[in-house]
Amino acid sequence: MKILTYGCQMNVADSERMAAQLSTIGYQEVGDVETADLILINTCCVRESAEDRVYGKIGEIKHLKRQNPKLIFGICGCMAQKEGENLIRRAPHIDFVIGTGRSGEITNIVKNLEEIQSHIVDTSNVDGEIQNNFPLRINNYTLFIPIMYGCNNYCTYCIVPYVRGRERSRLPKDIIAEVENAVKAGVVEITLLGQNVNSYGKDHKLSNFAELLTEVDKINGLQRLRFMTSHPKDLSDELITAIRNGKNICEHIHLPVQYGSDKILQKMNRGYTVDKYRQLVKKIREQIPNVSITTDLIVGFPGETDETFDETLDFIRDIKFDAAYTFIYSKRSGTPAAKFDNQVDDKIKHERLQKLMDVQNQISLEINEQLKDEILEILVEGASKTDETTFTGRTRTNKLVLFKHNNEQAGDLINVKITQPQTWVLKGEVV
Repeated sequence: MKILTYGCQMNVADSERMAAQLSTIGYQEVGDVETADLILINTCCVRESAEDRVYGKIGEIKHLKRQNPKLIFGICGCMAQKEGENLIRRAPHIDFVIGTGRSGEITNIVKNLEEIQSHIVDTSNVDGEIQNNFPLRINNYTLFIPIMYGCNNYCTYCIVPYVRGRERSRLPKDIIAEVENAVKAGVVEITLLGQNVNSYGKDHKLSNFAELLTEVDKINGLQRLRFMTSHPKDLSDELITAIRNGKNICEHIHLPVQYGSDKILQKMNRGYTVDKYRQLVKKIREQIPNVSITTDLIVGFPGETDETFDETLDFIRDIKFDAAYTFIYSKRSGTPAAKFDNQVDDKIKHERLQKLMDVQNQISLEINEQLKDEILEILVEGASKTDETTFTGRTRTNKLVLFKHNNEQAGDLINVKITQPQTWVLKGEVV
């Protein structure tokens, strides 16, 4: 089998779970699609570019189906949930389409297709019961573990609530058992996942996110604990205290602000103001020494003007994020913002994006330069993609570090002295 994954960390986690399920009926992952008997594309539809890449890959696989009529080809994930039968109408060589709520049925669907060659489309259960007790597939020292699914926020630009459903939290005991099993299998770092982890437990009320994070942090053998993503309107004082007092909880918070003007934030339905976000960041930095804060920013949202864009530039100069993931607004059918007036011209979007990145890159460089000659603990990831003699790793604050390889192995915790800070990476030498 070959699983191609597009999109966010939640999709990566879903792909790992489906691979583990398929391994129980004899499927093993291969290196390329040409040799696979089963091809699965786990899709994203948050941005138009992601959908375009998926359609391109679907077209490429058509000739493989001609060469191997027994090849099973399926589409899952957010785009599958959104498009359903339309995908098979557009590309009849697709054998099955399953939505975000049916990934736990992957083995049954594949077994049915092995026996009966027919199309299967199932986008049900998007708001339904959470499936547990998936087999774990441990092939790395890190692991994403979803703690909840769905989203209740309905930001006006976002398709996620429509394709992932309402918020549903997993039970604390199931999450803790999964982390314990992963650590016993050799996992060093766990990342707890949710569209908005700060809303965890509001449905079952057995535990809130701060309480869950504290309990997971106590698990013997766990070296590092991360989480994403936090919504600013729901990040509590209790969570800040839990991070500050934690032993293995990393000092990194990804806190998407999306924009730096109240006018646009209100149109986005984000639920906070620029001032409230600024106060929250101040509180975090006062409570958690050396914390790194990263964010997401959207350029070109409907109604954006030179004035609101300049407000955003001033805002990021004031906040000084360690890094920012910047995006051009992409109109998504089915979301309120797609129908808003005052859509921004593409040329202006690209010009503003470049200005935004220039400002943020300078801030990131200035922050990283303060780390020169510091000795930092990093978790070794492995060889650089461009140079096998150079290895990479990450600090607790999620900064990428490059260093010359000696005897280090992926998953090792080592100390590195930073010798050359750069905008996106830190270069150093093993101490």
